[in-house]
Amino acid sequence: MTEEERVELAARYQTVRSGIPAHVTLVAVSKTRSVEEVQALYELGHRAFGENYIQELCEKQSRLPADIEWHFIGHLQSNKVKQIAPFVHLIHGVDSIRLLDELDKRAAQVGRVLEVLLQVHIAQEDTKHGFSAEELLALVEAPWRWQHVRIRGLMGMATNTDDEAVVGMEFAVLAALFQQLRDRSGGPAFDSLSMGMSGDAPLAIAAGSTLVRIGTAIFGERPAKAS
Repeated sequence: MTEEERVELAARYQTVRSGIPAHVTLVAVSKTRSVEEVQALYELGHRAFGENYIQELCEKQSRLPADIEWHFIGHLQSNKVKQIAPFVHLIHGVDSIRLLDELDKRAAQVGRVLEVLLQVHIAQEDTKHGFSAEELLALVEAPWRWQHVRIRGLMGMATNTDDEAVVGMEFAVLAALFQQLRDRSGGPAFDSLSMGMSGDAPLAIAAGSTLVRIGTAIFGERPAKAS
């Protein structure tokens, strides 16, 4: 990175950081960004980074400081869990019983308890993943059989629309479900609600998000791909 690029990154980061309350964790989405860009943001004091792709995450983790908190925010396939189980800080999108089984198995093998968020389907799009509210209630209230998995809260993605009323409603629904589950059986460790990205973070924070995932607003637009 050039010095000019570092200055621009610092300015964007400070702008984003200043708009996020202290109780909300900012996860810098670093997918497709270079090791140098992540290192530059690390040197500004940031520690929580989010990745969508397993191979890219493992490559960066091997080359960057050990105290980075790596959040996996993509759709996680069961056959990829073993690659990140030794080091991942938080998995945001657990969306099936099968995945919980695999997480428990791999965590036991490396002597860890993996912290995860259960993904809820709140969007008006079939392409989004996640449990329904009914499935979540049944899961949380049933005897917990995964000894090496700890549920920290919920995660959801709103509909991809410019209609703020729709997005705000979906975030409100997820926040209400989060509070309902916390009151029933979550306890104090059930404390994380991951919703909101660069385009809708203010709406998510207003609805009660405790984790926002922001990439472009920090790192800038990605270079256009060659045709």
